[in-house]
Amino acid sequence: MMRVLRFVAVLVGSAVVVAVVGVYGASSYYTSRHGAGCANCHEMADTVGYVHGSAHRNVGCLDCHDTRLTTKLRHIAVHLSRRWPETIRLRDTDVVAMTTACEKCHEQEYATWHAGPHSATYRQIFTDAGQNRKQQLMDDCLRCHGMHFDGAVRDLVEPMNRTGPWRVVRAGFADQATMPCLTCHWVHREGAVETRPAERISVAGEDVHDSLAFFDRRERMHFAAAELEIPAVYDGATAVKVSPDRRQAICYQCHAPREPETGSAAAIHHWGVQAGSGDDRTPMGVHEGLSCFSCHQGHNENARASCKTCHPKMSDCGIDVEKMDTTYSNAKSLHNIHWVRCADCHQHGIPKVGQKQPAASSQ
Repeated sequence: MMRVLRFVAVLVGSAVVVAVVGVYGASSYYTSRHGAGCANCHEMADTVGYVHGSAHRNVGCLDCHDTRLTTKLRHIAVHLSRRWPETIRLRDTDVVAMTTACEKCHEQEYATWHAGPHSATYRQIFTDAGQNRKQQLMDDCLRCHGMHFDGAVRDLVEPMNRTGPWRVVRAGFADQATMPCLTCHWVHREGAVETRPAERISVAGEDVHDSLAFFDRRERMHFAAAELEIPAVYDGATAVKVSPDRRQAICYQCHAPREPETGSAAAIHHWGVQAGSGDDRTPMGVHEGLSCFSCHQGHNENARASCKTCHPKMSDCGIDVEKMDTTYSNAKSLHNIHWVRCADCHQHGIPKVGQKQPAASSQ
C-alpha cells in the first residue's frame, strides 16, 4: 500500500513540477520573442499578426493579458484538447484583468476615466433603486452597461422585478467597471504607433485614433469609429446641424435618439429621430453644431472647465458661467447646456454684443 502511495505522490509531484516549469518557461519564451511564440499555437496566429501591425506592436502579449497559472493551464488544456473556438475572444473576467493593465502605460487617461462617470460599476448601475423602479431590468441594458459581460442580465443581478432590493450576484463583478477601456478601444486594430505628444491634443480636434472603436455586444466585435454612422437628427421637422467629428460616432452608440413614438407628430410626418429623445445629447440652440469633444474630455465626461474656453468667466449679465446650473441631469435647469437658446433667458430681446445688462439677482 505504501509503495502505491509513494508512486502516486511521485506522479502528482512530477505533474506539478512539469506544469509549473512548463507554464513559466513558456512565459519566459514568449516574452523573449515579443509574443511571437504565441503564434506557434496556430489558432492564435491571426491574433498575433494583428497586434504586430497595431499601435501596440511594441507591447508584449504578457504585458496586457492575464498571466495567472490557472489561466495558462486552461489555455494549454484547450489547445491540447483541440477544443478552441472558431474565433478567439476574451472572457469577461479577462477584460476585467486587462483594464488595470492599461493603467501601466496610460496613467493620465486611466486616472481621468476612473474619476468620471464612464467608470461606473455594476453595483452602481444595476442596483440603482430609482432607475430600477422606473424601468424593468433587461438584457438591452448590457448593450451600453456591460457589453463585455458573458451572460444575460438575470445572471448578473437579482431579483428581476421593479420592487427590489437588488444585488449583483455574479461573484467579483459588483465593483468592476461596466464600461472598461475595451468598450471604446480596439487594441489589436491595425494602425500607427502612438506616442505621447509634447502637448495634449485639443479636445476640439478631429483626429480619430486608430484604436478608437466601439465593442458591439451582439456581434461580439469592435467597429471602428470611422466606419460608424453619425445619425441625422431633427428638432421637429427641422434638421439639426451635427458636427462631422467622426469621434462622436462612438458617443452615439449609447447616447442615441429614439425613433419617434407611434402616433406622435414626428412619426406621422416622418420627421425622423428627434434631438433630446432617449439618451441623446445632440447640441441645439447656441451650441448647435459643436462636437461632443468640444466640451467633454475624451476619458472624462466632465465639461465644467470647458466653458471658459469660449466664454469670459463673467458674462455681461454678471453670471459666472462656470457656476451656472448647466447639468443635463437636472430637468429644471434654466441653462441646460445641450439645448439652451438665447431666447430662453433673453425673452424680451437678445442684447447686442458688448451691451451691458443689469446684474442678475439669481441663477
